[in-house]
Amino acid sequence: MDETLTPVSPDLIKVRYLARIPWCIIATGGAVVWARYFDDEYWGIHWGYYLAIIAGIFLLWQIWLIPRQVYRLGWLETDNDLLLSKGKLWHTFTVVPYGRVQYLDVSQGPIERRYGLKTLRLHTASASVDAKIPGLDADLADELRARIARRAKENMIDL
Repeated sequence: MDETLTPVSPDLIKVRYLARIPWCIIATGGAVVWARYFDDEYWGIHWGYYLAIIAGIFLLWQIWLIPRQVYRLGWLETDNDLLLSKGKLWHTFTVVPYGRVQYLDVSQGPIERRYGLKTLRLHTASASVDAKIPGLDADLADELRARIARRAKENMIDL
């Protein structure tokens, strides 16, 4: 492929941090409180401390993982298809023919709204297709939705 994928906004990192990290901190803090004040010893082990360690490791893993997930997200418009790419270790490359697009959703949660981002989701006849582009600038998401809708109408497959 000669063309390169268009990356999503780096602000998606902040959005995902604000959506996930507080829950990890609450889980870690809750496990520490439980271990400190409510944990009884079973078989000579305070299990609450192990839960706190696991929750802390999960918190650090999320801090490390989120930027890498966002930098691997990308999309490319071609004449007949929309190409979506995500992941490195478990790389997923999705090709969505415009003629198979049934409808498009553009959504925006409260954290996304704060950073001016939207998520574009493509719905096809196949329920197994995970065709979404998170972290698009709001104006770009609306423009992309209009372009894809126009191309889908032009390339509609008659059955």
